[in-house]
Amino acid sequence: MSTSAPLPSLATSTLCEDLAPGVLMKLAALSHEESELQAKLEDPAVLSDHKLVRTLTTRRAGLSTVALAYRTLVRAEQEAAALREALKGPDRDFAELAKEELPALTQRTQQLVQQALVQLVRADDEQVGSVMLEVRAGTGGEEAGLWARDLLEMYQRYASRKGWAFEPLEVSTDGGSLRQATVNVRGEGVWSELGFEAGVHSVKRVPATEAQGRIHTSTASVAVLPEPESVDIAIDWAKDCEEQATRAQGPGGQNVNKVETAWQILHKATGIIIKMTEAKSQQQNRDRARRLLVARLYEIERQKKEAARSAARKDQIGTAGRSEKIRTYRWKEGIAADERLPGEYPLRDLLAGDFAKLFGDLLALDTRERLSRL
Repeated sequence: MSTSAPLPSLATSTLCEDLAPGVLMKLAALSHEESELQAKLEDPAVLSDHKLVRTLTTRRAGLSTVALAYRTLVRAEQEAAALREALKGPDRDFAELAKEELPALTQRTQQLVQQALVQLVRADDEQVGSVMLEVRAGTGGEEAGLWARDLLEMYQRYASRKGWAFEPLEVSTDGGSLRQATVNVRGEGVWSELGFEAGVHSVKRVPATEAQGRIHTSTASVAVLPEPESVDIAIDWAKDCEEQATRAQGPGGQNVNKVETAWQILHKATGIIIKMTEAKSQQQNRDRARRLLVARLYEIERQKKEAARSAARKDQIGTAGRSEKIRTYRWKEGIAADERLPGEYPLRDLLAGDFAKLFGDLLALDTRERLSRL
């Protein structure tokens, strides 16, 4: 059972009177959900399922800060109510003390409200602990493939810094160049940060094949798809899809396997085709292909809901913005400039997989924009 004691609602709060009732209801609901997740994580039946424990732990971690902020607000309101009662009581010394403490409590509570709101607008993102990261070479020929490879390696270094799992699902190379790659990245906060990377990444540098030292511009595109739980998307695999085992193909079309270990899925309604070849067993490739298809279908539905919610919203992270350039990396100057932020960032940090400052600034910007829409 959860150790969190039930708390009263803030529906009649005087300290939070500037907040819309819907915001308070959302805070209360998330706090309750966090308590339920904690209770599940104390259930012996759940603890025996390591995969479920990892999923529930990630979801609870995404809610813990907003739940703590809400519960602190509730207790502050209870304290304020007691002070207001003391003002009416017969004990004049106690009333005078309450009169002195109430303004300070009100000020502290307003700070707590802001903290709770920040956690509220980020709570859904923080619960997503797994994403499909896709990197594709864009314009620029062989140099674009080399840049796509560099970009993927930067993300891998950052994942290592964060302690995230980094699992290549599908990788297509041509010599030292990367044509495209799909990677599953798992860990706390993975969607909140990597979701900002969706879009076109442009690099300006002298390619290794450039004899005259001229700077070329090449691009790579990145897509980041939140991976939902299987229950989020209903797929009748027998009716909705055509699945078949195939042989993996190497460069030039030669068979790299003599047995059919690769797996291909065609989703009839959307025409999406998924083919997985990286795993050594057919079952693993089948599982990976299905997971990627679910993630892509989930992203389609997510975009539809987002568009319906606010057709005028243009600044979407990880959705429509994929078709636009989001960042330019300038080798000669040693800097990277993000289109959404002022200022520049040291290129050496990003190459080393240190995105902490950049992602922190993007998170702050996105949070401010979301708060303005509450």
